[in-house]
Amino acid sequence: MPNAWDVGSAVLFASLGFDALATTSGGFAASRGRLDGAMDKDEVLAHSRELADAVAIPVSADLENCFADEPEGVAATITAAIGTGLAGGSIEDFTRDRSNPIYGLEQAAERVRAAAEAAHSGPVPFVLTARAENYLHGRTDLADTIARLQAYQEAGADVLFAPRVVEPDGLTQLLASVDLPVSVLVTPGAPPVGELAALGVSRISVGGAVAAAAYGFAVRAVTQLRDEGTPNYWELAGEARTAMVDGFAKPG
Repeated sequence: MPNAWDVGSAVLFASLGFDALATTSGGFAASRGRLDGAMDKDEVLAHSRELADAVAIPVSADLENCFADEPEGVAATITAAIGTGLAGGSIEDFTRDRSNPIYGLEQAAERVRAAAEAAHSGPVPFVLTARAENYLHGRTDLADTIARLQAYQEAGADVLFAPRVVEPDGLTQLLASVDLPVSVLVTPGAPPVGELAALGVSRISVGGAVAAAAYGFAVRAVTQLRDEGTPNYWELAGEARTAMVDGFAKPG
C-alpha cells in the first residue's frame, strides 16, 4: 500500500492500479510544514476523510497512538475513523513521549483490545493494524517485539506491524511466532519485495519515505537551479506530467 500524503498523491497512486492506499503521518505533517507527530486528532481525521473521499479504493490511516493513552480514548478515535470512510487504520504502542517511548505491555494490549472492539463493532468492516514500535525508538529487542505482537494478536488485531524489523532471520522468527498477516516497512536494509513475499510477509509500506523523497528532489532541483543555473528536473517532470494527465483525468 503506497502511502499518500495529500489528495494529489492519493489520486495519482490510485490511477496507477494499486488496490489500496495508506496515509503517512510524517508525509501529512510535511504537507502542512510541520514534523511528524505534530498533527492533532481532528486534523488527522479530516485529512483521512479527504483522502478516502478522493479515491475509490480502500484507504488505511496512520492513526499514530490513536491520540489517547487510555483504552476509552483509543476506542473513540477508531469509531471516529470509521466515520470518515476509512477501510482501516493503525494503533501504535509509541507513547509520543520520547523519554519513555513505549507503553507497558499490559496497557498496550488493553489499548489494542479497545481499538479492536471498536473496529469490529462498527457499521462497516475496519481492518485494524497493531504496531510494535520498539525498533523505531532504539529498542531493538526482537523477543519483546514478538511478545507484543502476540499480545496484540490475542487482543483482536487484524494485521501486525513491527517497523524496521527487516533482517531475514528476525522476520522469519517473527512470522513463525504469529498467525495474522504481517506488514513490513521497506527500508534500505530490507530484502527485495519478492524475497519478503517468499518469507511470508503479507503487506509492505513505504511510510513517509516517498513523501520525503518528493520533497528531497524538490530541494535539490530548486537549489541546483539557484546555485548552478542548471535545471535538472525536466525529464522527471515530463514523466510525472504524463502520469498526472492520465491519472487526474480519471475519477478517483
